[in-house]
Amino acid sequence: MEMRNSGAAARVKLIRTASFIALFGNAALALIKIVVGILAGSLAVLGDGIDSSTDVVIAIMSLVVAGIISTPADEEHPWGHGRAETVATTILAFILFFAGGQLILSAAHKLIDGVAPKVPAPVTLFVTGISIAGKLLLAWSQFAFGKKSGSAMLVANGQNMRNDVVISTGVLVGLAISIGLNLPAADAVVALLVGLWVLRSSVAVFLEANMELMDGSSDRSPYQAVFDAVRTVEGAGNPHRARMRRIAGLWDIDLDIEVDGDRSVREAHAISAEVERAIKERVEGVYDIVVHVEPMGAASTHAAEGYGLSEQAINSK
Repeated sequence: MEMRNSGAAARVKLIRTASFIALFGNAALALIKIVVGILAGSLAVLGDGIDSSTDVVIAIMSLVVAGIISTPADEEHPWGHGRAETVATTILAFILFFAGGQLILSAAHKLIDGVAPKVPAPVTLFVTGISIAGKLLLAWSQFAFGKKSGSAMLVANGQNMRNDVVISTGVLVGLAISIGLNLPAADAVVALLVGLWVLRSSVAVFLEANMELMDGSSDRSPYQAVFDAVRTVEGAGNPHRARMRRIAGLWDIDLDIEVDGDRSVREAHAISAEVERAIKERVEGVYDIVVHVEPMGAASTHAAEGYGLSEQAINSK
């Protein structure tokens, strides 16, 4: 228990560190772009600055979530508060979707009304370049911390910042084409394509978060690792009705095994404890394991229950 708590504390610390980096980095970029956008009269840079200010809100949300998931389990939340991270990831997906939709609507408005983009002042181009470089560093930090902590929320935030880089780069490319080739509509066309790409990314983030909220998993390799672990334990057989779900990046595992019906309760318990140890050695990031022991041949009585996975079901896919 102490080891699990220390691992959870280290994970929360990583999330907080990443959130502070995102908070201060995006706050600086937002301030620069909003000030320059107003002074230089560039709506594009001003809009980009407002977009960065939403990233500040996301970073604050991440800090709040880090505090929530670090709260110990209580009577109302016996599984802990880890699902708050998944809920936050879902909210982030909607923010991404809204940003992409706004970009598409703006681009469509320009194309339909024939509004030609204006050439920004040199200082706005310089600020946009700084923004692209800054967003690249911020996106890299979120992906790195997200991978190290197993946080889907940080990975989603990294995708959001990567989208910002694509948006800013797309705007610059569109302006370059429109100016160089005298095609005013090029900027809007590029923005439209970028907006569609952002929508696609937001849907992917939402589907992944929804899979976790529904206690599902498209990856069958963790199940195979569990079944392989059971086979290494003498006296344990026929692993079935396996169920694995994610809680804040950690695995909660339920599993049925069969043992010789003539063994004592103490012996059966020792076998189940050995199964738990074997699973933790093969599956990284285990939150909890519940192993239900049955006498040999009892699995056939569960055939009509229709939940949980067996090794046969995994191999048939």
